[in-house]
Amino acid sequence: MKKLVIIFALFLSLANFAQTSVDITEYINNYKQLAIVEMQRTGVPASIKLAQGIHETTAGKSDLVLKSRNHFGIKCKATWSGNKVYHDDDARGECFRSYSSSSDSYMDHSNFLRGSQRYASLFDLDPTDYKGWAYGLKKAGYATNNKYSLIIIHLIENYNLQQYSLIALGKLSPSEEIMAGNGKKLNLIPTPPIDIVMVVSAKEEIKVPDKIYPTGEFSVNNTRVIFAKSGSSLLGIAQQCDVSLGRLLEFNDIKGKDILDKSQLVFLQRKRKMSSREFHTVQTGETLYDISQEEGIRLESLAEYNLLKPHMIPAPGEKLYLQSKASQRPALAQEVIVTNSVQIPVSSKLSVTDASTKHIVQTKETLYSISKKYGVDVEKILTWNNLQDFELKVGQELVIHKN
Repeated sequence: MKKLVIIFALFLSLANFAQTSVDITEYINNYKQLAIVEMQRTGVPASIKLAQGIHETTAGKSDLVLKSRNHFGIKCKATWSGNKVYHDDDARGECFRSYSSSSDSYMDHSNFLRGSQRYASLFDLDPTDYKGWAYGLKKAGYATNNKYSLIIIHLIENYNLQQYSLIALGKLSPSEEIMAGNGKKLNLIPTPPIDIVMVVSAKEEIKVPDKIYPTGEFSVNNTRVIFAKSGSSLLGIAQQCDVSLGRLLEFNDIKGKDILDKSQLVFLQRKRKMSSREFHTVQTGETLYDISQEEGIRLESLAEYNLLKPHMIPAPGEKLYLQSKASQRPALAQEVIVTNSVQIPVSSKLSVTDASTKHIVQTKETLYSISKKYGVDVEKILTWNNLQDFELKVGQELVIHKN
């Protein structure tokens, strides 16, 4: 009889989640990318992070998360020197950590687990062993609820959260994501890893998948934004989002084009002068523009902080400052050659060789049309020719380097 009572109580507990499936789906779509990024940064499984976030915040609706952006119920502890809020939990008026953004909460949760000896054994587990992590968290004292592990496992299995751990590991393509709430189950036979390389330092490389973003409007660095696919009309986006085209172009540092030549974030408000994060590590192929969009920081501010011009391309692995001015300029891509993961300095001035060609600017040609003609990035043409802006003159000679 006692066993039946326990099973019935557990059923009621789990049924409570089914009643909020819409909220859970919304939570997953809002925070899955943060969970993926944090898994790549620290090794905390994205599936576990999302399940904990859903449970701890009642799918983003709890009083605590609404007033503190604390997604994981982390209390102040003696070492916490940041903002605080007081909330009734195990006792009345307990002190909880308060964050300026959800991103900060997700990062602090990772650091909290990674930096505590209590949870050290979890990082010896296979990162796809979500059951081991769920039971390990309860055993280490993360929560007092006896059903905590079962609740976390239930959420992972019923909302396909394991797929986000696989995406973070490069074992599942983002295109194979099963959207939360559609009733389908994840096929746990992963596809081969996708070969997108992020240079972490001159000595280390790791493979990461394409970033994925929520559908519709969301927030980056406390600024309204959407993710638009290649070929999207900027005029169409402006009309749809009730923003003038001129302001949309200004917000996104875009000149001389109406059609997006690549998928990217499109901001609906002016970006901030500084990021919520302190630094950004440059990935292979990233330009200052790419970084300014990803971090939600103005291009001119990013360039100024790092003693750069907006058209300059920093070398992979360089650390860019996002809140304050750097003491020295980072190395540029044309100043180093990466060989066997080691950066070798080269001359910063590129000469016209057999591996390059000259292009004479014709009437009505733009940097964008020329970049498409040769299959190179606009930013690279700017750098190769020491151009300060996007203006061209008929008859102007440009150097184009072949890949």
